[in-house]
Amino acid sequence: MPTRRVPLSVLDLAPRSQGMTPQQALQESTRLAQEVDRLGYHRYWMAEHHGSETFMSSATALLLGHMAHHTDRIRLGAGGVMLPNHSPLMVAEYYGTLATLHGDRFDLGLGRAPGTDPMTAAALARSSGQLQDFASEVAALRDYLGDTPSLPHGRGVVRALPGEGTHVPLWMLGSSTGGAQVAAALGLPFSFASHFAPDQIREALLVYRDRFRADAQTAQVDRPTVMAGVNVLVAPTQEEADHLFTTAQLMAIRIRSGQPGPLDPPVESLADAVPEQLLALAGAHQAVRAVGPPELVAERLEEFAAEHELDELILTTYAYDPELRRRSFRLLAQAWGMTAGG
Repeated sequence: MPTRRVPLSVLDLAPRSQGMTPQQALQESTRLAQEVDRLGYHRYWMAEHHGSETFMSSATALLLGHMAHHTDRIRLGAGGVMLPNHSPLMVAEYYGTLATLHGDRFDLGLGRAPGTDPMTAAALARSSGQLQDFASEVAALRDYLGDTPSLPHGRGVVRALPGEGTHVPLWMLGSSTGGAQVAAALGLPFSFASHFAPDQIREALLVYRDRFRADAQTAQVDRPTVMAGVNVLVAPTQEEADHLFTTAQLMAIRIRSGQPGPLDPPVESLADAVPEQLLALAGAHQAVRAVGPPELVAERLEEFAAEHELDELILTTYAYDPELRRRSFRLLAQAWGMTAGG
């Protein structure tokens, strides 16, 4: 049986349950950040989403600044910023300001997806997101955060102030070989979105490891470094865990059927709760998951990390009751042998 235990991190999208206000959802995410900080999880990342009734994480930089004020140790980061939605200079200023205020606690995960619907993406004045354009924007962002500005603009040089010299660590996010190619070419650590798009994980990690360039000017690590996402729900019994996980399955059905909304309470039977033709949409959310009692989930995570030779796992958990989400992370931390406070 595999015994390798890699660091565990947390991905939060500030989900809102039915009957919950946006303010309450953000308060619950703050409580989660404080809990996983206390328990000894490695990172707490938030992902950019726009125009969503489900997720309140549209302004990630603002939220991460708030989390920095309410936590002590845990690394904080964007998992991620959808770079084509923003100017690289502005991203450098935002995250450079966070690093200036709070020190070396921040990671900057970068993705190409819109994180929203096409109409909202247009309202964000989104750029192309094509691989070559994206790679150029990542290189520009790295330059802004470096020691010596070298991006000419007119007769001078554009500088990110604050930001310059902070060297906020960059991560590349991806769910396909496209993101893997960019991560490899730029020498960046790679976070694979296996928690919602697992189909190309083997191919993407092979491309990334085979083409990785430690000598790239933009390189952040000296060897291929991989984190991958897993859906997790831990409860004292398998029966309770499966029951609570129906909230995540209903969320997947809502999103994929174009009926997004706040998280639903768990149900006794998915088949009784949704039309038969929609049941298959719940399956996509289950592809990489660990749901059950603590030791079983820990074993599943160990196996997944060993199978893909991962350096870290990032976990996402959805529960209608925020206290049961926090309990899930508490139970797993104990089973994983985590040391409180790092």
